[in-house]
Amino acid sequence: MRWLSFFLFAAVFGAAQPATPQRVPWTTSRLVGAPDPPSPFRLARAFPQVTFKGPVFIAQDPSSDRLFVAEYDGLIYSFQPKDATGKKDLFLDLGRGISAFSFHPKYAENGQVFVFSHADNKLEARVGQMSQIYRYQLVRGSNPPRLDPASKTTIIEWPSGGHNGGEAIVGPDGHLYVSTGDGTSGSDVNNSGQNLTDLHSVMMRLDIENPSPGRNYGIPKDNPFVNTPGARPEIWAYGYRNPWRFSFDPKSGLPWVGDVGQDIWEMIEISNKGSNHGWSVREGSHPFHPNAEKGPTPFTNPIVEHHHTECRSITGGYVYQGDKFPELKGAYIYGDYEYGKMWGLRYNQGSKNVTWHKELLDSNVKISSFGVGREGSFYALDYGTGEIYELERRPAEAPRPAFPRKLSQTGLFEKVRGHKTAAGVIPYTINAGFWSDGAHKERFIAMPPAAKITFDEKADVAWAFDDGAVTVKSFSLDMEEGNAASRKYIETRIVVKQENHWVGYSYVWNEDQSDATLVAAGGLDKTYKVKEANGKVRQQAWHYPSRNECMFCHSRAAGFVLGLTTGQMNRSHQMQNYAQMGLFTKPLPAKELPAYPDPFDAKADINHRAKTYLQVNCAMCHVADGGGNSPMELGYRTPLEKAGIVSVSPTHETLGIDGAKLVSPGSPDRSVLYRRITRRGEYQMPPTSTNRVDTAGAKLIEDWIRQLPHAN
Repeated sequence: MRWLSFFLFAAVFGAAQPATPQRVPWTTSRLVGAPDPPSPFRLARAFPQVTFKGPVFIAQDPSSDRLFVAEYDGLIYSFQPKDATGKKDLFLDLGRGISAFSFHPKYAENGQVFVFSHADNKLEARVGQMSQIYRYQLVRGSNPPRLDPASKTTIIEWPSGGHNGGEAIVGPDGHLYVSTGDGTSGSDVNNSGQNLTDLHSVMMRLDIENPSPGRNYGIPKDNPFVNTPGARPEIWAYGYRNPWRFSFDPKSGLPWVGDVGQDIWEMIEISNKGSNHGWSVREGSHPFHPNAEKGPTPFTNPIVEHHHTECRSITGGYVYQGDKFPELKGAYIYGDYEYGKMWGLRYNQGSKNVTWHKELLDSNVKISSFGVGREGSFYALDYGTGEIYELERRPAEAPRPAFPRKLSQTGLFEKVRGHKTAAGVIPYTINAGFWSDGAHKERFIAMPPAAKITFDEKADVAWAFDDGAVTVKSFSLDMEEGNAASRKYIETRIVVKQENHWVGYSYVWNEDQSDATLVAAGGLDKTYKVKEANGKVRQQAWHYPSRNECMFCHSRAAGFVLGLTTGQMNRSHQMQNYAQMGLFTKPLPAKELPAYPDPFDAKADINHRAKTYLQVNCAMCHVADGGGNSPMELGYRTPLEKAGIVSVSPTHETLGIDGAKLVSPGSPDRSVLYRRITRRGEYQMPPTSTNRVDTAGAKLIEDWIRQLPHAN
């Protein structure tokens, strides 16, 4: 009865009457710092006087101190870093989407700038859209500098799509290199990755100084596929999925590419003449469509691959040659858009080996692009906030208390044995639980005394918490099915917010239930013996997620906290109690707030129940920017007709189903979504944190699909 910590009771004529809930301060937290040594670097806000809308590229003016920033919707601005007023000067208003721009190596002499445009803002449909590369001329003597709209020259264009790349940079040989994506929304449905007859999934190499008749570029005679029948002669390398940022090593001249993956892997690649980077036969060095037709040259393995547990959308960077960070000189520095991490690596061109690879920092910056200043600064753009950040060494900090290695040391429990939480640790329940292999779960919130929660009235939008907040979830298993007396705690997971950044940790309980120990960063797997109702003993595998895996589901798109939404928390006067305790930053509205139905309440509408189940178990990935690499939207508020699943062919594996659809109305067995829920191992859904099929959930989805209207 831990609620007794939060409610005061008054006795009236001998009868206990509930009074207004009161907040008890949580003062015992020891969850400060991290169990591992701090990263050597951090990203710090630079130029706080300026912000941008959806910035995607930053570069130093080759001939002045100015910095130039491109916005995704088609504007390029310049500004003076030392101008405290934050004045931004328009360099170009393209009127079309911009992915990147680059200065000609001889910009000081010829004033040429190249712009990569991915789409026409005036055209909503992708059909007929074209990606285009332009060359512009600087207006001579302009101050602040600006490009002459009349000088716009379209060098080359090709059909636009979902993954467009890209960048256009003059290389060390004086030719223009252009990187492109596969032009689709997923899984290379047009089979462009290994196809040399189009300009998708390639790096082009164009002679812009010697154009051929009828076009604004020429074909270098030593391009690798000039004499290949049917091949586009512009192609220099191919087999990319979505090369988001490439750059040339200023010393070796090698082109480094950050190639955004799909299902599991993100890649860093070095391109060479004729190199084939594998998409979509492979994703990195791993099979994707292994039986698809291959291109004419052998596969080139990535230099580095990152699993989606640590990197979700790679952002290519630069080989650092500045003097500001001597220890990084010659290292390729790159990062991740979703997780805000940055890494450095060194590569030996002779042995073709990575000789050093290290995580440099972990941030909450949504890194869309990097930039290098002449004085050695290394910049990062935050697409979400529109801010510019700068790499800096992490300053020395005062020693912090050791991070708790035992659950008993966290300050969350008055006594771990018996699971007695500390004063101020607030229990909560939700309307619809995530499937966790049949485990029982207990949930809590803990916050510093003055911390608050900002709730959102929408059912599926995560609540926002102040720094110092902790969410807690303890898992227990019945070692004999149906016998609560046999129940044992096996894991407690916590997610901690520090410096506006959420990090997850797991603790594994010991056999005598007296304490739990922090799981190592790489996670843990254990097997428990569970006696089933039929008398047989089941070997139940249990996966303790790595710290990176924790944030795989507790993602930015999910708001970092799972289950703490109005749709989940609006139950049994729980939100009203929280409001009376003063936990919220604003009062509850007078209107009725949304609440998810219990997915297994047969009295509720099956369509609402199914949508709730998909929201809870799938939508942390399968929403906009969630990282789920299928064009589907499974959020609760998304109308079914806009979810992209009903009667839609899968862009991934069909599981051998003839006429497979993601959801085939009336036919669960032809529905890939249902079949993935009912399997474990390869192609299972959810892809992580579960080793047993949720039979009740699968039956719900089966019944829902069966009753969906379908054409006869």
